[in-house]
Amino acid sequence: MKLIIQVPCLNESATLGVALANLPRQVEGFDSVEWLVIDDGSTDDTAQVALDHGVDHVVRHTHNMGLARAFMSGLDACLSLGADVIVNTDADDQYVAKDIPCLTQPILDGHAEFVIGARPIATIKHFSPLKKALQWVGSWVVRLASGTDVPDAPSGFRAMTRSVAQRLVVFGEYTYTLETIIQAGQKGMSMMSVPIHVNAELRTSRLVRSLSSYVRRSTVTIIRIFAIYRPFRFFGYIGLTFFVAGLIPGVRFLYKYASGEGEGHVQSLILAAILLGIGFQTILIAFVADLLSANRKLLEDIRYKAALARDRTSSLEDDA
Repeated sequence: MKLIIQVPCLNESATLGVALANLPRQVEGFDSVEWLVIDDGSTDDTAQVALDHGVDHVVRHTHNMGLARAFMSGLDACLSLGADVIVNTDADDQYVAKDIPCLTQPILDGHAEFVIGARPIATIKHFSPLKKALQWVGSWVVRLASGTDVPDAPSGFRAMTRSVAQRLVVFGEYTYTLETIIQAGQKGMSMMSVPIHVNAELRTSRLVRSLSSYVRRSTVTIIRIFAIYRPFRFFGYIGLTFFVAGLIPGVRFLYKYASGEGEGHVQSLILAAILLGIGFQTILIAFVADLLSANRKLLEDIRYKAALARDRTSSLEDDA
């Protein structure tokens, strides 16, 4: 059994050494433990720091592609290197590396395929009240969309089996945390959360450069999540809202018309026609989006089966 610990990085030369110094080289249940760093177009000495601290593998992007792309590049590299289990952690030493066995043990015991580390959000001193509230909202949205009970969806400290890594596809560029949990929930992967600890803050968050930016980007991410993974419900609710809003002035006009007062209320008829038209078209979009979602799921299934075929071919070559 091979465990690979991956660390996405962007200009992390100041903190990466601290994070790597705490990573384990031995984890119970695994024959080997390797480290992999994804250098997402850093302009500092991140890659060299990684090599100086004994990192086994470094994946380099020629330019910054975003955290989500770095995460996926890491998974692809881990799969090609033969990882049976992959642990993802941050380069700022936010997560306590001694908790890695807590993430991997449920997988080794067969209790879960995907394990998320749940931080003690309420007691983290460097999290502002607004950030704590946003973390809760984000986790609530993910639970709603995925049908899971993950308490800390934005946590990047997580472990997954090879099979899970082969089936995950991230469409966004800002972050991978919410989207991967929703995918796992929709695809029926067994998932659980375990309590973890956090270290003192070494630097401010790169994702939360300002509260206004975090709120804006998180809102966009949440909307995209619903549009991608719950398209019929997302567009259907919007269309139904416009349709019901159109019925109100429409019924009012019909009532006035039946009472002989319709001539003075033509504007109600016009408003009703516009709103009903928007509602009807949006509901049609809901059906089209649902069909596209079904097609996306088929493509993801084909991608997963192709990955399994490559694994079988590689295994046969090794046996030969």
